Amino acid sequence: MKNKTPIIHDFDLNLICDYFGRLDHQGPGSPESTIKALSFIDNHSDELEIADLACGTGGQTITLAQNTNWTITGLDICPAFIEKFNKNVEKLNLKYRVKGIIGSMDNLPFPKEHFDVIWSEGAIANIGFRKGLNYWKEFLKKDGYIAVTYESWFTDERPAEIEKFWVDAVPEIDTIGNNISILQKAGYKLIAAFTLPETCWTDTYFIPQKAIQKPFLKANGGNKAAKLFIKYMEYEAELYSKYKQYYGYVFYIGKNI
Repeated sequence: MKNKTPIIHDFDLNLICDYFGRLDHQGPGSPESTIKALSFIDNHSDELEIADLACGTGGQTITLAQNTNWTITGLDICPAFIEKFNKNVEKLNLKYRVKGIIGSMDNLPFPKEHFDVIWSEGAIANIGFRKGLNYWKEFLKKDGYIAVTYESWFTDERPAEIEKFWVDAVPEIDTIGNNISILQKAGYKLIAAFTLPETCWTDTYFIPQKAIQKPFLKANGGNKAAKLFIKYMEYEAELYSKYKQYYGYVFYIGKNI
């Protein structure tokens, strides 16, 4: 896994959806971190209208639904994610106020100024932190909230190996202070910013992957890209073990002013 290592954007979207669709959470996170972020939204006990953008299979969406009276629309570009999302919602008898739809977070099919809260965990990097904050703001009501997790540097300097990996994956990756400045310049009041604990990476993200990798390879038998993708994910876990003091996910909560 040296210089010829592919970056995440090199892989086919269907392959990525197949892999991550086998997990309950498609990225680092936890019910505890979702609930902590929820606590900073001062009217979260009200019956609000929210969007969970790039919701995946809905791990965090279910947590939100179980801890609020919100009407929630989950949106994701992967049909298999949304299929699993809606099945889970139905099993939990939540479909009267929670639904998943197929769509892209950079082309939202919603009316402007429609939502009280826009939520997105582990996904805003796909369109860019600055672009996402500015574009999604159009769909928030005044005094509405945005709550996102985003890859962030903890230090101003870091080893070249981890720098290359994350700049390749997230070209705009920046420090927490600079990200807060971007959020404020986009027209939000900063309500909170906190780092996700290490267990959000290990227990929720890396460890569950071990159970799905063999079935994933079997389902994609003979596919060299599938084998390479497993190596990429193993490399990501290896890098986290080595360099976790330099980066992680940060929850940013802002209020539209």
